[in-house]
Amino acid sequence: MSARRLRIIACALGVAVALAACGQTSSPTSVLNNGVYVDAGPITYQLQVSRELNPYATEDRQYLAGLPAGTSQPNANELWYGVFLWAKNQTNQEQPTASSFTILDSNGDHFSPIKLDPSVNGYAWTQQTLGPSGIEPAPNTTASLGPTQGGLLLFKLPTSVYSNRPLTLQIVAPDGGKGEISLDL
Repeated sequence: MSARRLRIIACALGVAVALAACGQTSSPTSVLNNGVYVDAGPITYQLQVSRELNPYATEDRQYLAGLPAGTSQPNANELWYGVFLWAKNQTNQEQPTASSFTILDSNGDHFSPIKLDPSVNGYAWTQQTLGPSGIEPAPNTTASLGPTQGGLLLFKLPTSVYSNRPLTLQIVAPDGGKGEISLDL
């Protein structure tokens, strides 16, 4: 084998090792939060992305479909914030995903997601019972094929959260197991 071919193979192996580190499982800093896996009960969750949503942007408008009747739009001191999650059952038995989520800011304030109508919003997170190795959002669904590849938890937050960072998403599993993910805002 030539020296050039050996260098190419060595470089390819180096790239493969670097890419293998992409599925982080530790508690990251707020800069490294996307892609982190956390367990809450028997289900593993991964934050796909979290960000402020702009109701005037074409992409973001679809995430706001299915709001409960009477839900007001954010005022000048509020914002829409989307958290997009992926989940996998890593056990050999059926397991329910979480339906209890809270964002906690550094001031100790708690915020709950707004329940979206999943028959109107194909991105809305809904509690599911997953079979062994089952995932949510399910393959070939709007949420899994969309740009975020995750189920949406929609929050209306006060703009004061910018002063009360970091934000933490708390996930409470049906069996009481808990997981936490640092959110970037």
